Amino acid sequence: MQHYESIQKEYSRLAPRYDARWRGYVEASIRETLAQLCVGQGARIVDIGCGTGELLRTLSLVAPGATLAGVDLSPEMLGIARAKLLPRVELRQGHAEALPFEDEAFDSVVSTNVFHFIRHPMIALREMFRVLRPAGRAVITDWCDDYLACRVCDRWLRAVGRAQARIYGSETCRTLLVGAGFQNVGVQRYKISWLWGLMTATATKSASPVMPRGVSVP
Repeated sequence: MQHYESIQKEYSRLAPRYDARWRGYVEASIRETLAQLCVGQGARIVDIGCGTGELLRTLSLVAPGATLAGVDLSPEMLGIARAKLLPRVELRQGHAEALPFEDEAFDSVVSTNVFHFIRHPMIALREMFRVLRPAGRAVITDWCDDYLACRVCDRWLRAVGRAQARIYGSETCRTLLVGAGFQNVGVQRYKISWLWGLMTATATKSASPVMPRGVSVP
């Protein structure tokens, strides 16, 4: 609970200037995420950790027939998202480890730059798995521990007691997704500037039942 309170406190402070301050970083994350997302007519898509709603806003433009939803821990970030999104986009307050949605409610689950805040990644991934329909697709973009700048930033943020949980390398991310029951797992890593690197993981939920496996995180 204290971890969630730390995140809420930090993002209540950042919310008014978040879009302007991190525009390039957010735009790169959205671009790479959308490149891996297949959106069919009438698809249902949820954004986990939707923040100020930039990914949902872009989705509403590129996929106007999709049914969109978002969940975020910060009321202030959700307030900004609500102001820029159409009323039909469903927004709820909550967190990735206890998603406020029914089983098999969505065709796609997306998440950008949130995974490094999650204290219990396997629980969060199994929640994403739960809310996906059979044959549904997950697309997760986040910082990548394979890059030196990300590793240094991660260690510093954790040392000063911020809301950071930890970042993961591409192979650990792959292992976590497989352990949560996902199939067809792929992880691409790339730089968005000379310094900063991200990764985008993709995975699907089998149309046949798959039992999640226990995984130890290195």
